[in-house]
Amino acid sequence: MKKSLQSYKQEFLYYLGDIRGYSDTTLKTYDTALNGMLNILEVNEENSKTYFNAMPIRLNIASQKPKTIAKKLSVLRSFVNYLNDHDEMVILESNQSVKVPKGLPKPIQHQHILEAINSSDDAMAKLAVILLYTLGLRISELTSLEQDNIADSWVRVLGKGNKQREVPLLNIAKKELDDYCKIYQPKRFIFEKNEEKLSEDSLRYAITKLFKKVGIKMTPHQLRHSYATELLNNSASIADVSELLGHESMATTQIYTKLSSVLKRDNYLKAHPLCQDSKNESD
Repeated sequence: MKKSLQSYKQEFLYYLGDIRGYSDTTLKTYDTALNGMLNILEVNEENSKTYFNAMPIRLNIASQKPKTIAKKLSVLRSFVNYLNDHDEMVILESNQSVKVPKGLPKPIQHQHILEAINSSDDAMAKLAVILLYTLGLRISELTSLEQDNIADSWVRVLGKGNKQREVPLLNIAKKELDDYCKIYQPKRFIFEKNEEKLSEDSLRYAITKLFKKVGIKMTPHQLRHSYATELLNNSASIADVSELLGHESMATTQIYTKLSSVLKRDNYLKAHPLCQDSKNESD
C-alpha cells in the first residue's frame, strides 16, 4: 500500500465528515471501531494486491451482540470500499455477513421536512429535497434524472436493474423544478456540474447540510421512507405504493405498514385520556 492504514483511516474519516456529512458522534464511533480492528487486522500483500483477513477481528468480537458485530464489520467494509475507490486494490477475506433482526425505517416527520425546505437558501438542495419527498426516489435515481424523463405531470424513473416506473409529479414540485431549470439551464441531467451528472456524494452533502441547518441529522434515503409512510398513513393502497417505489416485491413494502401501526399505537397512547391519567399517576 502507498500509505499507512492510519493515514488512510484519517482520509476516510475526513471524507465521511466533509463529503458525506456524517456527524461528529458518528465519526468518533467509526474512528474507535477502526482503531480496534486495524490493530488486529491481518494484512498481506501479494501481486500488487492487499489482502485484509478479517478472521482475527471476528474472533475478537465474537462474544458481542450480533448487531454490534454487524456494525463493526460494516465499518470495515466501508473502509475497504473507500480504499478501492482510491486506487488501492484491497480484497477483504472472511467477510461473511452477520444476520441481525431488521429494524423499521426511520422517516422524517412532515413538519421537519417543511422546516428544512422553508429555511433553504440553496436552490439545488431545496429542489433535491422536494423531489425526493414527492417522488420517493433513491439518491441514485435522483442524480440520474434527466430533463427528457419529465412530462407535465409524470416523471419516468430508471430504477434498480434498469426497471422503469412512472411517478406523478406534484404541482409544487413542477413549479420548483421549472424555476430551477430557468435559472441554471441544465443541459441533460437536472443536477449537473460542468455539464456532467452531479455525483451522489455532492448531492447527498447538500441535502444533509440543509437539514443540519435546522438541527436534524438525516440521510436522503429517509425522505423515501417519509414518502412511503405518508402515503400509507393517508390510505394509499400498498400495491400502488409498492409500484411507485419500484419494489420488486410487495413484501418489501410491507415493512412500512408495520411502521404505520407503530405510529398509530404511539399516537393512540399520547391521545387517549386513560393513558394520560395513567402517566400522570406514575409521575
